[in-house]
Amino acid sequence: MNQSETPVLDALLAYHEHAYTPFTPPGHKQGRGIDAHTMAVLGPAVFASDVLAVSGLDDRMSRGAVLDRAQQLMAEAVHAEHTFFSTCGSSLSVKSAMLAVAGPHEKLVISRDAHKSVVSGLILSGVRPIWVDPTWDPDLHLAHPPQPDAYAEAFTAHPDARGALVTSPTPYGTCADIAAIAQVCHRYSRPLIVDEAWGAHLPFHPALPTWAMDAGADVCVTSAHKMGGGLEQSSVFHHQGNLVDPDVLRARADLLGTTSPSALIYAALDGWRAHMAASGHALLDAALARAHHVRDAVEKVDGLRVNRAEFIAPGRAYDLDPLQVIIDISALGTTGYAITDWLRERHRINLHVADHRRISAQLTYADDDATTARLLDALRDVADQFGSTASKDTGIRIPDPQEMRLEQAQLPRDAFFARTRQLPAHETVGQVCAEMLTPYPPGIPAVLPGERLTAPIIEYLTSGVGAGMVVPDAVDPELGTIRVVDEEPND
Repeated sequence: MNQSETPVLDALLAYHEHAYTPFTPPGHKQGRGIDAHTMAVLGPAVFASDVLAVSGLDDRMSRGAVLDRAQQLMAEAVHAEHTFFSTCGSSLSVKSAMLAVAGPHEKLVISRDAHKSVVSGLILSGVRPIWVDPTWDPDLHLAHPPQPDAYAEAFTAHPDARGALVTSPTPYGTCADIAAIAQVCHRYSRPLIVDEAWGAHLPFHPALPTWAMDAGADVCVTSAHKMGGGLEQSSVFHHQGNLVDPDVLRARADLLGTTSPSALIYAALDGWRAHMAASGHALLDAALARAHHVRDAVEKVDGLRVNRAEFIAPGRAYDLDPLQVIIDISALGTTGYAITDWLRERHRINLHVADHRRISAQLTYADDDATTARLLDALRDVADQFGSTASKDTGIRIPDPQEMRLEQAQLPRDAFFARTRQLPAHETVGQVCAEMLTPYPPGIPAVLPGERLTAPIIEYLTSGVGAGMVVPDAVDPELGTIRVVDEEPND
């Protein structure tokens, strides 16, 4: 196929050139109904290109095969057999993949460091999770991706599991040994789903961690807006092999997806794929060199340490995406939350992940010398500001690794939809949680619906919120109270 083709962009251009007059949604009618202030902020091009995919980009029968052609081009560009676009983010795409592999009450082997969207999929579907523990690092207080042996043990104990799911890269850039995990799954003739939301760029440069399709995964979900050039909410899921039926995968996506997809998101996906196919290697070459420079420069700042070797040592992560610059700030005696807020307020810089002892800067092919220079100046200022006033106690009580792992007393679906009570946090020890409690970012739940709450995990979350942690999915984000399953007998 000719990777310079851009079917969606070309169809959008033709729509403008033919000057179609729509008597269809969107109701703003290509911006004619938009007020002056909104137009001044967003610009006329946004509304002019906000058209229907059917009876807009294509005719009512989709005879131009605009979207099909764009998806085929993407599949070829990243070495997949089939590709599906989504305008609802990878939160939808990963649910579609899960439902294509396992149904209600069936088992799916899942890494416990999964994103909250995976847990949402469990709640919606009634799939029974067989959890695989990450590799806990008691020194860095971090969960690395699970080891292949952990998946082998899970399948040995649950040979009726329908497949497996692993998150790689994690939001910290750490990667699992996908090839080895895929081999474990395939010994049981079971598919592997990879939540590779942070890996849309991986197919386009050999110096990056191995792309899931090349490593033998059966379904891979990517967020083109995270590390690529897609608009927010743009997601792509890829398929290969015969362990997952692509028609079933398409049907599950149709079940969950919107019937009003955004042509803007489709067009940006189409253009980004053509850009990467033509220039991705060179662009990522420059990005990798820039990331290397940033890492070296940060290492020279007192109080800051770039995590790399600590993450990919034996028994920890298998690989690391160098474009995720993870910086340990624990020597400054403060939290990543405080530093992130300070950088936004003082330097107008927004960082990626922040936790109790780390911050991260996500670099992509779109960064340049000006953006990285601004980042480095700000980080030097951080060290000067916080290094002189460092306290030793951040106030956050971090449990031991074994205390982070909670008992799954009920299925996530059953607990989420159970009769519930809202109790003061300190009264919920021993209770079954009925909600997700997710420090965000990175969006990995510390507590799932159906898990039994313990004193150490409650102390961790409540002390974290007091120090600046955000738990947005809780009914009470301040965690003064927690929603639990009402296990009292009915009157």
